[in-house]
Amino acid sequence: MNTWVLMRGLTRESAHWGSFAGHLQERLPAARIVALDLPGNGRLNGSQSPLRIEAAAQACREQLVALDIEPPYHLLAMSLGAMVAVEWASRHPRELAGCALINTSLRPFSPWWQRLRPATYPALLGLLLARRSAREREETILRLTTRHPEGGTRVLDDWTTIREVRPVSPSNALRQVVAAVRYRAPAQAPRVPLLVLASARDGLVNPDCSRRLARQWHADIVEHPTAGHDLPLDDGDWVARQITRWAARGAALRMG
Repeated sequence: MNTWVLMRGLTRESAHWGSFAGHLQERLPAARIVALDLPGNGRLNGSQSPLRIEAAAQACREQLVALDIEPPYHLLAMSLGAMVAVEWASRHPRELAGCALINTSLRPFSPWWQRLRPATYPALLGLLLARRSAREREETILRLTTRHPEGGTRVLDDWTTIREVRPVSPSNALRQVVAAVRYRAPAQAPRVPLLVLASARDGLVNPDCSRRLARQWHADIVEHPTAGHDLPLDDGDWVARQITRWAARGAALRMG
């Protein structure tokens, strides 16, 4: 069976995919869709987040072994999760049939002020340090990461509930930031088919990071003209369409 493994970003969990997993399943009805949590997030919020992306990638591989799901896998990951996917692809390319990377940023390809826009620093520091309610924190995240979310009030309600039920500790949030800052991707592209998806109006990460990565690694890139950082939330059906087209082209090339 064709397996698609989904991984989210900083302090986000599998439930934050929302309706997107359903969009993808509709487009790929024969595929198995598996949404993983990075250590410290979601169902794993009681564990300690690794300080290195390499350890996070290993933890995700171990989750699939525990679920008795065998490779090869397709990885679909965004932001911090995309760093995990890159590391996975670099170290274990034979396990993967492809990687789709959404709005990620990697050293050494992009400078720090593009990897995380300086205008967002005060709001992000407030999330880490200030005492705020779960809803206030999620309002800030929604404002930073989306442009036109599908069902904004409902999404905010859902995200608030997720935070209240499975909170990410401040120490784990900080450890994830440290892991992201420390990670340095290989200069050479992983030996895995790659698709880069970017949002032209990403308010958190400059889309030039995705553009530069695609040029460096000669990867396919598709850019959404109006979405924000949380591209699957702003236009999940568009993401699912791009994934389906890319996967179909790859299958046709392998058969040809």
